Amino acid sequence: MDIVFIKANNQKKIYQDLSKDFTGIEPPLWLALTAAYIREYGFSVAVIDAEAENLDTQETVDRIKEFNPRLASVVVSGTNPSASTLNMPGAGEVLREMKKKCPGIPTVISGLHPSALPERTVKEETADFVMEGEGLSTHLELLQALKSGKTLDEEFALDGLWYKRDGRIISHPRAVNVNDLGILPMPAWDLLPMEQYRAHNWHCFGHVDERQPYAVIYTSLGCPFNCSFCCINVTFGGSGIRYRPPVKVVEEIDFLVKNYGVKNIKVLDELFAMKQTHVEELCDRLIARGYDLNFWVYGRIDTVKESMLAKMKKAGINWIAYGIEAGSKRVRDGVSKGRFDQEQIRKVVKMTQAAGIYVVGNFIFGLPEDDLQTMQETLDLAKGLNCEYANFYCAMAYPGSKLYDDALAQGIALPRTWTGYAQFSEETFPLATKYISGADVLRFRDKAFDEYYGSPVYLNMIEEKFGVRTVEHIKEMCSVKLKRKY
Repeated sequence: MDIVFIKANNQKKIYQDLSKDFTGIEPPLWLALTAAYIREYGFSVAVIDAEAENLDTQETVDRIKEFNPRLASVVVSGTNPSASTLNMPGAGEVLREMKKKCPGIPTVISGLHPSALPERTVKEETADFVMEGEGLSTHLELLQALKSGKTLDEEFALDGLWYKRDGRIISHPRAVNVNDLGILPMPAWDLLPMEQYRAHNWHCFGHVDERQPYAVIYTSLGCPFNCSFCCINVTFGGSGIRYRPPVKVVEEIDFLVKNYGVKNIKVLDELFAMKQTHVEELCDRLIARGYDLNFWVYGRIDTVKESMLAKMKKAGINWIAYGIEAGSKRVRDGVSKGRFDQEQIRKVVKMTQAAGIYVVGNFIFGLPEDDLQTMQETLDLAKGLNCEYANFYCAMAYPGSKLYDDALAQGIALPRTWTGYAQFSEETFPLATKYISGADVLRFRDKAFDEYYGSPVYLNMIEEKFGVRTVEHIKEMCSVKLKRKY
């Protein structure tokens, strides 16, 4: 085998007992895209998704040894900006075990976190190489160099590559991004254990026992905005957005539907509901297919347009996740999050629901300007909106975000382990604000979660829209109590 791509398993540490039944298990799209890209150049490729197959570290390494690849690539990119750093412990374990059990197999680590902290990753992890950036061309050139007979004690002058030689850290400039997404192949779905993936529980409210099969797609890469708490653009080297041709997107959906019977699909785009011509062409093509699909997408309060929504619903987009973040405009302004107020938030949520689309409200407690009063304003706003689902997060200074740089500059305490960046882990360690501690933020967040999902107003709305089985499912979810160290 020329190359094996690996997604390590860290689910139990990240989600505790929620990992058993309630979390989504998502296909590693960036890994599958890179695998397809490499395969187009004639190399033999395999994928090990240890998370989906619930393999432990030893089982993962045994599988790698069976393939005996020319290169083993551990990819640490999740399907949202916050899903990379917290997966570093699992990735690190695989690399360390490989160094013990099969030291002759060259290793590389790539993804959002290594791109955010390439030098630190070189110092701390046992990978032979670290990749910064998208990694498509860098993977290809590294594999070509190894296949030509280049050995690990030689230098590799490849864009995007970092490594150690004789105690020195050697780095090269980022590789140029792929500008035309239309030239990229369809992800290598055939290499993934497609029967193992399942949608997020809320994505299937009304049919919570039908969360499989499941897939994720992208129609664009990157984001034109620069929210202080977000690190999504670190992979791409800065803000900006590139669109995939709608015809290619729909060809991929055709493939997933016809070959795997997929119905539940997440659109990974950091911001889908923005460019109206792109959205409407995609929706027109899907409407013409007549599929009965269940999509969810991301949107922004200040970019979604009413004229988009009816067509989105007809195309099968049943859920939009809005980054509302905070109830206080002062708190939102402090992290460069949109020019909108509570009135506009309420208007857009009602407008979306009136189109028959359900709303996921994303809220963050503990942004730099937050105190107990402003966090209460956020909770009050969430309860007043009564969205069909609400994600309550603690502010985290993810590597690659401005919050991370600010925390370092100001001496604000950060998590001592990468697992500390996981919202649902026992070790989670939220950022302190200017006024309150991270422990105060975490206590408020967990209390807010119980208050929101235990509310009769919320549960009555859920029963009316989705039925008794969904209410029972929510109560089962809420019965799983998270352990917290801090």
